[in-house]
Formats: sequence, structure tokens, C-alpha cells
Amino acid sequence: MSTESPQPTASLVGAEYEVEVGPVAHGGHCIARTPEGRVLFVRHTLPGERVVARVTEGGEDSRFLRADAVTVLDASPDRVEAPCPFSGPGKCGGCDWQHVSPGGQRRLKVAVITEQLSRLAGLTPEEAGWDGTVEPAPGDKVAKGEVPAWRTRVQYAVDAEGHAGLRKHRSHEVQPIDRCLIAAPGVSELGVEKREWQQIASVEAVAASGSHDRQVILTPRPGGRLPIVELDKPVSVMRVDEKTGGVHRVHGRPFVRERAIGRTWRVGSGGFWQVHPRAADLLVEAVMQGLMPKPGQTALDLYCGVGLFAGALAERVGEKGAVLGIESGKRAVEDARHNLEDLERVRIEHGKVEQVLPRTGITEADLIVLDPPRAGAGRQLIAHLATLGARRIAYVACDPAALARDLAYFREAGYTPRRLRAFDLFPMTHHVECVAILEPVREGV
Repeated sequence: MSTESPQPTASLVGAEYEVEVGPVAHGGHCIARTPEGRVLFVRHTLPGERVVARVTEGGEDSRFLRADAVTVLDASPDRVEAPCPFSGPGKCGGCDWQHVSPGGQRRLKVAVITEQLSRLAGLTPEEAGWDGTVEPAPGDKVAKGEVPAWRTRVQYAVDAEGHAGLRKHRSHEVQPIDRCLIAAPGVSELGVEKREWQQIASVEAVAASGSHDRQVILTPRPGGRLPIVELDKPVSVMRVDEKTGGVHRVHGRPFVRERAIGRTWRVGSGGFWQVHPRAADLLVEAVMQGLMPKPGQTALDLYCGVGLFAGALAERVGEKGAVLGIESGKRAVEDARHNLEDLERVRIEHGKVEQVLPRTGITEADLIVLDPPRAGAGRQLIAHLATLGARRIAYVACDPAALARDLAYFREAGYTPRRLRAFDLFPMTHHVECVAILEPVREGV
């Protein structure tokens, strides 16, 4: 019996290959192959380009390698000069596609959604009810070289010297910055990047799009003390407890006020709200157009957050209808109940959807909305939803892979997509939001 230790795999980090770049893949990179046939996931490139790719992760025994395009030998027509000076190989990892024209970015997202639907759900765009486009949010159409400032919540990391920045791709290393181009004006005007944050690990800046509320959420380093926060605009301050992870008020309001569908929404620290200022109204419109709620119907809003879809449903099903929302975040449940307290036909339950829904005793519902976390809803919950006999189901998805997997589970359970829309609510990144409307499969169809 040998007692020799296994030899460590030789690292290929730093190795360079001249490659032809293939299709875009889910995750913000494109696929290429080394001359030996090894798969490379390459960032900072575009399909059809010829580049020099430098390996950033992987070794001789790795199934695939990660790499950055460090030299472009033959550029795509969609390539532009990155507007952000902190974008590029080895720099900030927040934006995937600063080097791509706005129209080119949406075409990449179309390709990713199409591939995920085909591979994971066995659906063509036509079978999914999708016209094959990714729709920009109103106001986001900008010229080449310009960047829409859309991100109303920015999580800054802080380096050892107290400088705020953003993390590099797949790294804990901080890229100091003096401005984030995709940050909404309300975030930029706080001036987080201009001051030092001694003893602080991270600073989340929040600028509500429906009010002038501004908030920073500080995570101290272990044993660190909070500084006196003096920013360029009035701001409330929250602190993350290093032991429990809970968020506590230091001063100011413990929430921000957002505005959507004609209502004001209280969103507490850590509560979910779409980061694009037009997203809430846009997604509600897509969901309601797909579901077409009618007075007297019953509806479920699963993973309901602070109650956005529940509120929209309640106003449409009227006094003779009923809406049940389920949410696992305790603070979000408190906010949802506060936000919808004028709507007696709405009930909000606290807990995990897959645990709470069976306990409610509900055996049927006319309409269902679900907006699950990035991992998706999963086969077991979807099988249960199918037993409720809903006339229509709206599935809101921030991850095309999870959407496609769950559409396959819905098909197993007897539901098929009738319409799918995709929205570019995260410009300069690979992320995309989708809304699928499902109906029971009709016999003979």
C-alpha cells in the first residue's frame, strides 16, 4: 500500500491561449476551447471574436477553465469601449457586459434564455409563448458608450484601508472605485466612495425610487465600532449584528418608502424590493395582463415579499375575492401586513411556502403568482400547486435556468406556458427578469 500523497494538480492560472470565441453561456461568459480541446469560460468577450484568453481559475485536471479575454484580435460589431474605467479583466466584477452595446446585450440575453428553455425545458421560444425579444425598461434605451443609472441598492465592500469599492469577479478582493456608473442618482449622491470606513466590512446604500428616503446598512468587521456617518445627503443608518445577522436601527427610519401601482410601500432593512426603479410597475403590469383577475376570484401570492403582487391582486378581485400571501422573511411579513392593512380581503402568512401552504388547508385557487428566489420553486412545490386547479399561474423569475427547470416540472404537473416575456432590468449585467403565464394543458393540445 502506497503512503505517498497525491500530487497536487498543476495550476494553469496565467496561461494564455489564442481562441475563437463560441456562444454565450448563462453566467456572463462565452464558451471557447483551447487548441487541445479544453473548455474555457471566457469573460470580457463576445461570440465570434478571436481573443487571447488568460486563465484565471483551473488546473490540468479541471473539467473546465475560467479565463479573461486580455487581448482582442478580431472584434465583434457589438463591441464598444467600456464606459466604466473599473470594468475589464482583473477589475470590478459587478458588470459583465460594459464592453457590449445595449442592443448586443439584449441579444446575448435572448440567446441565453433560448438555450436554457431548449436544454432544461425542451421548449422552443414559440412553444413557450415568447416572441424572442428582451424588452428594455422605459427610459433605459441609451446610445453606445452610455450607461443607464438604474441600481437603487449598491453593496459596497470595504478594503483594509477603509476604502469603499466593489468586489472583483469570484473574489473577496476589493476594487476601490470613485463612482459606480450603474448606481442610481440617489445612491451616487450619498458619496459613499469619498469617505473612509474604518472598522467596516461593507456598506449597503439604498435610495428609494418612490421617495427621498436614503439608507445605509453597515456591517462592522469583527469587534469593529461604528463610525459617525456623515454623508452628502440626509440618511438613516442601520447596523448588521455580527452574531445574529439581524439588522438594527442606529438612527433614522428603519425602512424606506417605495412607490408602485399607485401605493406607497414600506420596505424594511433586508426586505426585498426590485432594484430597478421601473421594475415593480413593469412586472405587476405583465403579471396582471397575463392573469386577468376578475372580481370574486381567489388568489395566492407566494414568496410575496412586502406584498406587491398581493396588493395588485386584491384591488382586482374586489371585496368578494380573497388573496393569501406567504413569505419567509419576518420583517417582510410585518411590512406586507402594514402595507396592505386597508385591504381586508388580504391575509399574509409567515413561513416557508412549501411548509405553510399545505397547512392552510387551501385546496383550490383561481390564480397563483410565485416569485421564488434564484434557485426556483422546485418539483415538490410545483406538484402541490398543480393540485389547486388554478386557471392561470404567473411565474416571475430572475434566473433563466431556474425558470426553465421549473417549467419542465410544471409540464410534468399538467401546466404549460402560454406567454413569456423577458425584461432587461439589469443592464450591463448578464441578469434578466422573466414573467411566464401558465395554464392547464388542454386535452388534445
